[in-house]
Amino acid sequence: MFNIGLELTVADFRRVFVVPRGIAVGVVNLIFISPLLAALIATIFNLDPILAVGLVLLGSAPGGTMANMYTSLAKGETALSVSLTAISSVLCVITIPIYLTLADNHFDAGGLDSVNMVRVGFTVVAITLLPLIAGMTVRRKRHEWTERNKWKMDRAALVVFGLVVIAAVASEWGVIVDNFAKVALACLALNVAAMSISFFAARTLKLTEKSATAIALELGIHNSAVALTVAGLLGNDDFLIPAGVYSLFMFTNGAIFARFMYKRNIRRDAASASIVEA
Repeated sequence: MFNIGLELTVADFRRVFVVPRGIAVGVVNLIFISPLLAALIATIFNLDPILAVGLVLLGSAPGGTMANMYTSLAKGETALSVSLTAISSVLCVITIPIYLTLADNHFDAGGLDSVNMVRVGFTVVAITLLPLIAGMTVRRKRHEWTERNKWKMDRAALVVFGLVVIAAVASEWGVIVDNFAKVALACLALNVAAMSISFFAARTLKLTEKSATAIALELGIHNSAVALTVAGLLGNDDFLIPAGVYSLFMFTNGAIFARFMYKRNIRRDAASASIVEA
């Protein structure tokens, strides 16, 4: 989250007013469609209640910085992707506790009966909003240092993220193996459905393919480290499983989609340039 802050300026939040339609479509998808889609898929695959809540928690997590990188590689609208990551990272302070409670009640998991949701809310603030603000502050006050060292921070963040996911999967390896078929298929279905629905929703609402690319990748690549950290507070390590398994799919599927859209966006740019020259 600190690393995401190093990429952000106040202008990224002002983009809400500059390109409201793209931001509105992306935020609605992230804040409403994603967690509700996770609940629907958990129901379709008849997941154990704890795993179902864990999948909704993953669906409630904000977009991740890797979505920004993949959007850039796909020649999508990177500025929109960055803004969506920033806005969802702020809003998740409210939405994660709400969706956790709703999912626990809906699936009758009973896993949150002894959980202090105020503590969960403060923890989400501590692991999202505070480091995000800290990163933005460093960028504003030490811009040259940020430009010189951002690549180092990118690598460090990627390593830390990888270690978090590996540790989460390893800690619950036995349960993951026992439930892999159901959890893996549910996670794969959520990833593919989230990217597909958000892409076609954006295109239906007349957004460009570059904007749709950004929105789809933002929906497909969540900050699962946030979901894993929150899951660790809930008193049952099974909550970790969906976020850990989902992480195994999102980078691969995101890369395939980014490569596909890169070719489409390159061809479209070339065609547009030819028309202008003519």
